[in-house]
Amino acid sequence: MPSYTAPVKDMQFILHDVLNVSQSDVRGYDELDRDFTAAILDEAGKIASEVLAPLNLVGDREGCRLENGMVHTPTGFKAAFDQMRAGGWTGLDCNPDYGGQGMPHIMALAANEMFTGANMAFTMYQGLTHGAYSAIHAHGSEAQKAKWLPKMVSCDWTGTMNLTEPQCGTDLGLMRTKAEPQSDGSYLVSGQKIFISAGDHDLSENVIHLVLAKIPGGPEGIKGVSLFIVPKFLVDDDGQIGARNSLSVGNLEEKMGIHGNATCVMNYDGATGYLLGEEHKGMRAMFTMMNEARLGVGMQGLAVAEAAYQNALIYAKDRLQGRAVTGAENPDGPADPLIVHPDIRRGLMDQKSFVEAGRAFALWGAQMIDSSMRKDDAAAESLVSLLTPVLKGFLTDQGFEMAVLAQQIYGGHGYIEEQGMSQFARDARIAMIYEGANGVQALDLVGRKLASDGGKPAMAFFDLVKGFCKDNADDDEIARDFVEPLKTASKHLQEAAMYFMQNGMKNPNHALAGSYDFMHLFGHVCLGLMWAKMAIAAKAKLAEGADDAAFYETKIATGRYYMARRLPATAMHLVRISSGADTVMALDVANF
Repeated sequence: MPSYTAPVKDMQFILHDVLNVSQSDVRGYDELDRDFTAAILDEAGKIASEVLAPLNLVGDREGCRLENGMVHTPTGFKAAFDQMRAGGWTGLDCNPDYGGQGMPHIMALAANEMFTGANMAFTMYQGLTHGAYSAIHAHGSEAQKAKWLPKMVSCDWTGTMNLTEPQCGTDLGLMRTKAEPQSDGSYLVSGQKIFISAGDHDLSENVIHLVLAKIPGGPEGIKGVSLFIVPKFLVDDDGQIGARNSLSVGNLEEKMGIHGNATCVMNYDGATGYLLGEEHKGMRAMFTMMNEARLGVGMQGLAVAEAAYQNALIYAKDRLQGRAVTGAENPDGPADPLIVHPDIRRGLMDQKSFVEAGRAFALWGAQMIDSSMRKDDAAAESLVSLLTPVLKGFLTDQGFEMAVLAQQIYGGHGYIEEQGMSQFARDARIAMIYEGANGVQALDLVGRKLASDGGKPAMAFFDLVKGFCKDNADDDEIARDFVEPLKTASKHLQEAAMYFMQNGMKNPNHALAGSYDFMHLFGHVCLGLMWAKMAIAAKAKLAEGADDAAFYETKIATGRYYMARRLPATAMHLVRISSGADTVMALDVANF
C-alpha cells in the first residue's frame, strides 16, 4: 500500500525563508511565526499520514454506492470525517463569526495540500463545502449567512456547486434548469445537473446545494442565470432540519478515478430554493470564488504528484535491477537499486523539481489572495487573477504528467493495481478537467486576462521578473545558474505576448491556437522564478550556518536541474506559438 509523509519541512522553508510570511503586513500574518505554523502543519500532517492515507486505497477500491436513494461512502470515511470536523480543520480559514478559525488562506491551502496528497477523494467533501461557504459568505444576506454558514463551517452540513447539465458544460448559457418564483419569496427549482461532486453522502446531516438556474422571463443566455441555495432537507427559521426537499440522486457516475467521492446526477423536481445574490447575476456570485477554487484545484495536481513521487522514490531505492554503468554500487547484492541509473534519476528529478517549485507557486498565489482580501491590495488581486489560469492549468497538467512518470519508475509493477500507483494517475487526471478544463483556462488567459486593464497585470509580472533579475545579478553563482536562464525564459514569454498583440487582432485564431503553449510557457517562467527565489533563500541559510546544510544544498541542486533541464521548454513553446494558426486550422472538418 502506498504511504504518505507530509512535506512540512519544505512548507516551512517556503513560508518563512522564501515568502517571509511573518514579516508581511497582511492582516493575520504577524501571527504566522515558525512555531505557530509548525504546530498547525505538524498536526495536519499527522492526520494526513495516519488517518487519511490508509483510507485512500479503500476509497478507490470500494467507491460509493447508491441504495434506496441514499449515497454511502467507503468504509472508514465517516469516522475520518468526524475527526476532521472535531479538530476544526473544515473551517481553518473561515470567518470566526460563523465558527471558523479565521486563519489566512495560505495556511488552509498548505493543510489541504497534505490532506489531498493523502486522500484526494475524501478531501473533496470538505473542499466543495468551502467553495459553497465562500459564495454564500460573499453574496448572501445577513439572514442567509446566519442560517447556513455555521453548520457549513463545521461541516455538520456540507455543500456543493451545481453548474453542469447534460447539454451544457462550459457554455452555461445553454442551461435548462428553471426557478419559478413563489409568493413567499422562495423559488421552485426544476431540472437536472450532472457531475456534482459530493452531491449526496452519509458524512453530514444535510447537503446545501448551490444551483445555477434561469428565472423565466429573464435575459437569454448567460445573462439570465441566477444562483440558488437548495438544501437536501428544508431548514426552519430556528435552524432545525425539517422535511426532505424535492430533489434526488438519479445516478452515481462511474469514473476513471476519485472513486471515494460521490459524483452524482442530481434531479430537482420543484425543489424549494432561495435566491443567492441578485436575480440574473448568478455568474457574478460564481466568479467571486473562482481564484480561490482554481488555485485549490491546481494544488490538487501538485499534491497528488507529491504523493506519487514519494512512493516512486522509495521504490527506486529498494528495487534491485541491473548494475550502474560506472561500476557496482551494491556489490554485496545481486544488483544495484534502480536509482543508480541516469534515466531513473531524470524521472525522479523531473518530479522533485516540479513539486517543490509548484508548491512555492501555489503558496505564493495564496499569499496574493490573502493580500487582496485582507488588506484590499488591488495590485495583488490583479496579479493573482492573471496567474489563476496558469496556477490551475499548468499545475494540473504537470501534476498528471508527474504522476504518470512516477508510475513509470515502477515499470510493469506500476500498472498493477495493488501497488497503488495507477490510482495517483487516475485521480490526478480529473484536476485537468473540472473547475474549467485546461483548454478553457488557456483561452481565458490569452483571450481575457492577458489584455485585461490594458495589459497592466501582465506588464506588472514582466516588471516583477525584470526587477528580481536586476536585484540578483551581482551574485555570480546565482546569476549564472538561475538569473540568466530566468531572463531568457521571461524574454520568450514577452515575445509570445507580443506575437499575440501583433497578430491576434488581424486573426484571433493566431492567438487562440497558441494559447495552450502560452499557458505552459508562463507556467515554466513562474516555476523558474520560484526556483531562483528558493535558491537565494537556501544560499542565505547556508551562509548563516544552518544546521541542516544538506537540505539547503539539495534545494540549490534541484533548482539547477529545473533551470537546465525543464525551463528551456519555453523556447519550444515560443516556436509553436510563433507558427500561428495556419497549420492548426488547415484541414476542412470533413478531412479529420
